[in-house]
Amino acid sequence: MSGGKEFGSAGIAVVGAGLVGLGWAIVFARAGLPVRVHDGDAGRLAEVPERLLASLTDLLEAGLIEERPEAVAARVTTVADLGQAVAGVDYVQESVFERTDVKRELYERLESCLGADAIVGSSSSGIPSSAFTAGLSIAPRCLIAHPVNPPYLAPVVELVPAEWTEPGALEAVHGLMSRVGQHPIRVAREIEGFVLNRLQGALLREAWALYEEGYCSLEDIDATVSKGLGLRWSFMGPFETIDLNAPGGVRDYAERLGGLYLAIARERTDPQPWSEALIARVEAERRESLPRDGLRQRTAWRDRRLMALAAHKRRAEGEA
Repeated sequence: MSGGKEFGSAGIAVVGAGLVGLGWAIVFARAGLPVRVHDGDAGRLAEVPERLLASLTDLLEAGLIEERPEAVAARVTTVADLGQAVAGVDYVQESVFERTDVKRELYERLESCLGADAIVGSSSSGIPSSAFTAGLSIAPRCLIAHPVNPPYLAPVVELVPAEWTEPGALEAVHGLMSRVGQHPIRVAREIEGFVLNRLQGALLREAWALYEEGYCSLEDIDATVSKGLGLRWSFMGPFETIDLNAPGGVRDYAERLGGLYLAIARERTDPQPWSEALIARVEAERRESLPRDGLRQRTAWRDRRLMALAAHKRRAEGEA
């Protein structure tokens, strides 16, 4: 869709300079592409260079980039005007606030300033693009490109077309994501929450219920994943996991444990929202373990651990 040139070579615009938007800027700049970052909040936009350089320095120390952080950062420019930010680019990665009205207002503005062949991917975590692009002339060039946060450390990105998304737009974004080091996942049609958050939601639903019913502390529930299930899930998905967990493979596993999982599923036939009382209990227990003023520091710790894991997986996959 870019006149014979490799899609993305004309540049990338990232709209929204929060955690996800900054992460996307790193993904594209790390791959050698020029990136313009726009945000309606001037203060947030002004923080981009410092935040960008700090993350790139961490990546260099982890062995995940070879260029100097300053060289990668030089590919990223901040642009206060939306029209100037998207002018002439091939691709726009929208990463604004997760609310339908906010996204709709932005896409109506994009309709008047987007290039004729430019494609827009939304970082929406669960709202399908049809909810905020219906009736717009640019709608056939819009789709979901939902990452894991931060996208420069967790490569999966879900590509979800609306019913009117042009197949060529989906193919172009799939190719771009593959070239910049992401792992694109095709979701055949729209579904609320897409795939990643529906899988995560199933685990969260059970975790909240087990805590509410008094079976486990938050710490022990977290440990069950971080020191158990998550160790395998860091390099295998659920189907490969169960395929290797029974002598005869996945059918053997299904025959042995299918009844147990059916019984568990039948226990949860009346889902309820997380009550304010339950949220307050969880919040109190979490803040006892991690005071609110420690959240940013712990997030940085998480990212460093992810960097170490990403570096290990890169080495392991290279040796396989």
